[in-house]
Amino acid sequence: MNKTRLEAFSDGVIAILITIMVLELKPPHGADVSALRAVLPSFLTYILSFIFLGIYWNNHHHMLHATERISGRVLWANLHLLFWLSLVPFVTAWMGQNHWAAVPTALYGVDLLCCAIAYTVLQATILAQPAANRRLATAVGGDMKGKISLALYAGAIPLAFIRPAISDAIYIVVALMWLAPDPRIEARFEHDAR
Repeated sequence: MNKTRLEAFSDGVIAILITIMVLELKPPHGADVSALRAVLPSFLTYILSFIFLGIYWNNHHHMLHATERISGRVLWANLHLLFWLSLVPFVTAWMGQNHWAAVPTALYGVDLLCCAIAYTVLQATILAQPAANRRLATAVGGDMKGKISLALYAGAIPLAFIRPAISDAIYIVVALMWLAPDPRIEARFEHDAR
């Protein structure tokens, strides 16, 4: 099955999600710098969510670039990922508007965890066809970074009820871990090109 439509559809959905998030940002009431203080939590949460969506878009692109064949199961796994990504604007707005309160911060973590699980499921579904996707299987290996991310998200959720700032710091750490495209896949492409 051709992967071009899957890539185009996923790119479009992620672009729409970023657009929805920026439209949720409301300008401050007032014309001085101190008026920005009221919208700072929403803006900072937007930045973090924008980075997360960018990470998923970037790694999704690299993963599909390394994928030689997709199936109907891959299409459904991809929709599963897009479902959880589509909730990012909602949890972003709720957490930002409530100044990182415990319940919105925990729900933000639940959504990030579900996005990570869905990405892992998509990757596993693609890798379930090893003969057709050897390059990706070799590049991914044991996926230690993915496993660490899942554990960090799972730990951040209950911590939101103790101290939301700790959860926020964990979300930032995970984002920093993934900021660069997955080097395993890029390195594999460079190796294959030689």
